[in-house]
Amino acid sequence: MQFEIRALTADNQLQTLTLEADDEVAARRACEGQRLRPVTVRARSGRSTRRGRGTFSLVLFSQELLSLLDAGLSLVESLEALVEKESGALARGIMESLIRRMREGLRFSDAVGLQPDQFPPLFIGIVRAAERTSDLPRALGRFIDYQTRMEQVRGRLVSAAIYPAILLSVGGSVALFLMMYVVPKFAAVYKDSGRQLPFMSRILLGFGAFIGTHLFIVLPAFIAVVVGAVWQLRRINREGRWAQIAARIPGIAERAQILELSRLYLTIGMLLEGGIPIVTTLDMVGGTVSAGARAKLALARADISNGEPVSLAFEKQGLTTPIALRMLRVGERSGQMGAMLTRSALFYETESSRWIERFSKAVEPILMAFIGLVVGCIVILLYMPIFDLAGSIQ
Repeated sequence: MQFEIRALTADNQLQTLTLEADDEVAARRACEGQRLRPVTVRARSGRSTRRGRGTFSLVLFSQELLSLLDAGLSLVESLEALVEKESGALARGIMESLIRRMREGLRFSDAVGLQPDQFPPLFIGIVRAAERTSDLPRALGRFIDYQTRMEQVRGRLVSAAIYPAILLSVGGSVALFLMMYVVPKFAAVYKDSGRQLPFMSRILLGFGAFIGTHLFIVLPAFIAVVVGAVWQLRRINREGRWAQIAARIPGIAERAQILELSRLYLTIGMLLEGGIPIVTTLDMVGGTVSAGARAKLALARADISNGEPVSLAFEKQGLTTPIALRMLRVGERSGQMGAMLTRSALFYETESSRWIERFSKAVEPILMAFIGLVVGCIVILLYMPIFDLAGSIQ
């Protein structure tokens, strides 16, 4: 991995350099080895730093590591076996760094904690908790199950959005072709006819004539709008602001909140079942939710730190549903808070899956009808003068 480092020389001059290292700590050491004092160390992102190096899948790494541990290998032996079979330079470098640090005396949780770009806080937290109970395989299994469920929810949402996206793309392309090519042709024909056209046809043909005349301006402008929209969507996806947008759409806001709460319950439940205290758990899950839920979690954490029950603190901040609240109270009485939160998440996950399926089945015919209406209106308005001419001839 490449790191961009800003460092001070012996005469206090600021210098920028790029170094290849396994992680940030190794990059700092390499910088200090050149008699420089690092000021900032930042991993370089982009395709150029990953090209030819492969990728690192944390879920696949966890699955393979779990299989080797279950087979009776020690942790270091399992990592060495994974390095031997790995062909990607990036994954090999990550695992070799883990082995080197563990041989230097660091625990596995500390070794993965030194590579935050590859190992998220949730993974580090459950590994650290598992080291206290000497049950790393169970912790890895819990993490794999969590990631699998998250991918299933994400996959359902993506699957539900694919067909409507295809419909909009095809329908939009047909309408665009009509407006940019067919309508200007009809406008030129009707212009020489000398007949009075219907009002709506005149508007459509006038718009088509404008597009045909200024096509070299309209087409680049349209492409720029599409590129800008794609860039904005990617930015929203990167910043994780879909939940905030969905919360403003009538009819979807409530379901979006339940989906977010389901993910929150599943995350907290996994960490609690791994033996992590509730206050530490709430600190760790803040980065997995939207900004609004993060603020509510901070207030709930403060109440819990002051001795309030979890169910009461969550209810005050609007982080519960009627069913989840009852399960929380049962978990408090039985001491099975993590299990109750996980069951709440699974309940709402199943309910949300049914809602997504019903929603997609309802939206698809509506989109088809809308696209057909738009294209049909364009075609009817184009041929309306011909129908009018045929009627006058008769």
